[in-house]
Amino acid sequence: MNVQQAYNVWADNYDTVNNKTRDLEAVALRDSVSISEPLDILEIGCGTGKNTEWLLTKANYLVAADFSAEMVAKAKEKIIANNIEFRQFDLRCDWGFSENQFDLITCSLALEHIENIDFVFGQANKVLRTGGLFYTGELHPFKQYQGSKARFDTGDGVFELECYVHHISEFFAAAKNNDFELVDLKEWFDDNDKTAAPRLIAMIFRTKK
Repeated sequence: MNVQQAYNVWADNYDTVNNKTRDLEAVALRDSVSISEPLDILEIGCGTGKNTEWLLTKANYLVAADFSAEMVAKAKEKIIANNIEFRQFDLRCDWGFSENQFDLITCSLALEHIENIDFVFGQANKVLRTGGLFYTGELHPFKQYQGSKARFDTGDGVFELECYVHHISEFFAAAKNNDFELVDLKEWFDDNDKTAAPRLIAMIFRTKK
């Protein structure tokens, strides 16, 4: 299975299986993103909607997008509103949105499946308005160094998805190459145990255009 096929299969029980990374990223997003007025938001990696419902309460208009058609279908079953659009799309290709369309982009647990994150930052800059924010919440590279990666039980065994290790310096380089500046960075630990490797890294970048 490729990544898209794997998430299509995983969609059936994604919400119910134990998943510390999924749950902690939801906390990290809500802590990291401060929204005082309704925004036009693009949510990348919406999955089954774990963050979508919360983002919708902050949105003037929300586009919830994912690589997996089955994940998007699950999210659509849960969420019905006039100011949301669901899309299946591939981060590795032109995103197909208008320039300066969004105030905020959130990207949750998606970039580990993308080899060229410089392209993603370039597309994000293109569709964000001046001063727009780009949030990324990812499995921490320290956990990846230890062998952690996205995986799930298929019923016939554990399937590990194709993942790429992106060092923190890669995120900074991609941001710099595409006219972003770092606004915030926070590492998230299991049970706030800071004697162990952090599970997640959450970063917010702002466009400088």
